[in-house]
Amino acid sequence: MPLNRRTFLGTSAVAGAGAAVAGAVGTAPAAAAPRAKRYSFTVMGTTDLHGNVFNWDYFTDREFDDKAHNDVGLAKISTLVDRVREEKGRRNTLLIDAGDTIQGTQLSYYYAKVDPITARRGPVHPMAQAMNAIGYDAAALGNHEFNYGIPVLRKFQEQCDFPLLGANALDARTLRPAFPPYSMHRLCTPYGRDVRVAVLGLTNPGIAIWDKANVSGKMVFPGLEEQAAKWVPKLRSMGADVVIVSAHSGSSGTSSYGDQLPYIENAAGLVAEQVPGIDAILVGHAHTEIPEYRVTNKGTGKDVVLSEPLKWGQRLTLFDFDLVWSKGRWTVEKVGAQVLNSNTVEEDPRIVKLLGDGHEKVVAYVNQVIGTSTAAMSTADAPWKDEPIIDLINHVQAETVKAALAGGEYASLPVLSQASCFSRTARIPAGEVTIKDAAGLYPFENTLEARLLTGAQLKEYLEYSARYYVQTPAGVPVEPAKLTNAGGTPDYNYDAVYGLSYEIDIAKPAGSRIVNLSFRGEPLDPAARFVLAVNNYRAAGGGAFPHVAGAKQLWANSDEIRNTIIQWVKTQGTVDPGGFASVDWKLTRDGVPVF
Repeated sequence: MPLNRRTFLGTSAVAGAGAAVAGAVGTAPAAAAPRAKRYSFTVMGTTDLHGNVFNWDYFTDREFDDKAHNDVGLAKISTLVDRVREEKGRRNTLLIDAGDTIQGTQLSYYYAKVDPITARRGPVHPMAQAMNAIGYDAAALGNHEFNYGIPVLRKFQEQCDFPLLGANALDARTLRPAFPPYSMHRLCTPYGRDVRVAVLGLTNPGIAIWDKANVSGKMVFPGLEEQAAKWVPKLRSMGADVVIVSAHSGSSGTSSYGDQLPYIENAAGLVAEQVPGIDAILVGHAHTEIPEYRVTNKGTGKDVVLSEPLKWGQRLTLFDFDLVWSKGRWTVEKVGAQVLNSNTVEEDPRIVKLLGDGHEKVVAYVNQVIGTSTAAMSTADAPWKDEPIIDLINHVQAETVKAALAGGEYASLPVLSQASCFSRTARIPAGEVTIKDAAGLYPFENTLEARLLTGAQLKEYLEYSARYYVQTPAGVPVEPAKLTNAGGTPDYNYDAVYGLSYEIDIAKPAGSRIVNLSFRGEPLDPAARFVLAVNNYRAAGGGAFPHVAGAKQLWANSDEIRNTIIQWVKTQGTVDPGGFASVDWKLTRDGVPVF
């Protein structure tokens, strides 16, 4: 307790009396030092929930499972949260999220597009219902929050009982925050003075590229470090004892959109290093698991603790804070982080009951039969072989663009198409084809565009794509599982181009792998012009592929490619690979096919 004049005089008088007695009868025992006031609390965190309420895979219509036997969904997270609150005391906990909440499953798609929350007397979004019931205190915006357009996001925001934070999501006209930048929370202590905890929300600058059609002219997204440096001192001056950042941004310091924006996509580690005054960062966006990662701040020399729980509700982060009362304020003495695994608990019956009816509606929707297939197709080998199932995506895209350009200035140009293997478990069965089968090929809400490219540009595009493969000398045994994702390149950033024939020589270094590139049996003319059917993510610069983002846009569509595929299957009635599939590219080493 700090001294004032009265306590100082009182203490002095007692000390003087003690000294007098001591002089007469001996030494008095020393007074016990006052016990320091301490308080502990826990902040729980999730990220990249992507529309997962239940431990269910709507694309396979069965319980979710993977090789590690992870479980997913907010119903499982709810059980973990209840256990932590029971252990720590509800008043000694907060629960936050780091974004990407309303996109990713057919459940979230259904309530954005099929039975939209924006309709008059529309439903409450299941993610809002679940998060409200669990008792979230705040959530940062993710980039996928913008996939369905700002009206859907605003309606979701309205339905949440907690704030959606985005300090670097600014109104394009006023440059003022378009969402609350932060939230302030008071935690009661046994010592009178509350602990004030500030949560600063930061989202991803890549939104300006990835969702350009939805945000251009409406919102801008400056860098995380810039906005954190602006807001953290303000939060401290407002009396925040603890500052936590919820950042929809990975920790690696890398970007997937090249030099198109002057900001870093995965900037959480840089924020921790460069902005003083932050105690912990809940990391999102990268879909990786980081139980605890410490970064030393350059200005203060203090550690900032980062943690990223695994996506889809597979993990729950716990930040444990120990505070001490010192010099009239609470000071963070220690911070630690860990993650809890949701496969260790059952789903919360309360959440199951609350959202069971909505789940059943979606199950019925995805099981609607839309056609038949003459053969079974799978993406299992698609990362290293030209498979009919990827040709199906490309064929539908190319046909759609041809129809859109018919009768116009560019109708005579050949149409090519790009597609990626988004999931290695997607399949089209022989026999009946359902919505879930077709939708499983395209789990993202990408839309279709047409861009004008030259033969030379397409070769560079393919060379860039081919960096996906690990350089493997001729004669060395090939293990498919170790052949792909070189340099951390994800499957969705490897494109196969439909309409050209080529080989990828993986014995050669990246940048010089495309050989025997031809069009209709003739070597590709570098000056020839082509139309490339391309998704809006790639066209906007996602993956930093060369040329396409700056290429002339000939046409664009607002409907998701997933729906275009579904409608194509409905119209055709029968999917026959014989009508569109051919082996146009293959992996080689010194001219010898790998497979």
